[in-house]
Amino acid sequence: MQTATETRAKPGKYLTFALGPEEFGLEILKVREIIGYMEITAVPQTPSYVRGVINLRGQVIPVVDLRAKFSMTTEQTTTETCIIVVETRQGQDKFSTGIVVDRVRDVLDIAGEQIEDAPSFGTSVETDFILGMGKIAESVKILLDIDRVLGSSDLTGLY
Repeated sequence: MQTATETRAKPGKYLTFALGPEEFGLEILKVREIIGYMEITAVPQTPSYVRGVINLRGQVIPVVDLRAKFSMTTEQTTTETCIIVVETRQGQDKFSTGIVVDRVRDVLDIAGEQIEDAPSFGTSVETDFILGMGKIAESVKILLDIDRVLGSSDLTGLY
């Protein structure tokens, strides 16, 4: 078993959000802003998890449904549904992408001793997109590497 100091997740501030009963965290430095759910323009011939694009103050930003990306059942949007605009890096390039989440929770300061490596599920289960597992009180937050979550070639045509 690896120790928390060997994990890829760094201690620091994480924005936590929920997809159904599961809670996730993003490094706060990757978050540009949080906006309410708004009308999304569909783009033909994109993967099922790409909802489309939004016009945010003159900038066209692709929007990904994280529930669909993670093969979770799709839910109706509610008043708590929002879009987190994140900045990802692919090589030398930076991209802004919106991710649809059920609700934003908190900004947590997670210490190194509260972070463990992602568990191994064997070679058939891909967990490269998980930075680590944040243990907060009695709950576990899945800390995401948003660059890897959104780093697929499926999105490159939308930027």
